[in-house]
Amino acid sequence: MAAPLNDAERQLAGALMRVNHVGEVCAQALYQSQSLFTRTPELHRHFQQAAVEEREHLAWTRERVHELGTHTSRLTPLWYAGAYAIGAAAGLAGDAVSLGFVVETERQVEQHLAGHLDRLPAADTVSRRIVEQMKEDEARHAAAALAAGGRELPGPVRFAMRVAAGVMTRTAHYI
Repeated sequence: MAAPLNDAERQLAGALMRVNHVGEVCAQALYQSQSLFTRTPELHRHFQQAAVEEREHLAWTRERVHELGTHTSRLTPLWYAGAYAIGAAAGLAGDAVSLGFVVETERQVEQHLAGHLDRLPAADTVSRRIVEQMKEDEARHAAAALAAGGRELPGPVRFAMRVAAGVMTRTAHYI
């Protein structure tokens, strides 16, 4: 059984898991839109399968947020719509770019999750197990997208993705 968390630990863990929930909302939107704009049936299935796997993460994080006594982001529809538009743009840019976007997204998410593992209270073994599993899965998604033909995105695009993710994580931490 997990050790009880004090109020400060519960608030921190809740905020971090809210951010992770938003990330999973965005993953759903990205994969769903990318699957619509891919040019090949194989990649359509690839994106659809990734979305199914990410739905597990979505459920885990939503449940954990509620267990910690907090709320999911009040901006969830905005996060979904923005990510959907970005996924559509990546899909319209072509399959290699779309897969490259997945590679870079998953790499950044993996780094983000590693940071959360550093910040989550040691006593919060439940959240830690969820984040560890998500981190492993995201690394696998990146490797699969690379193997499927993803190409490295230009530095300015990767930078813009990092900035956008930073805005999202800082905002979702609180709202």
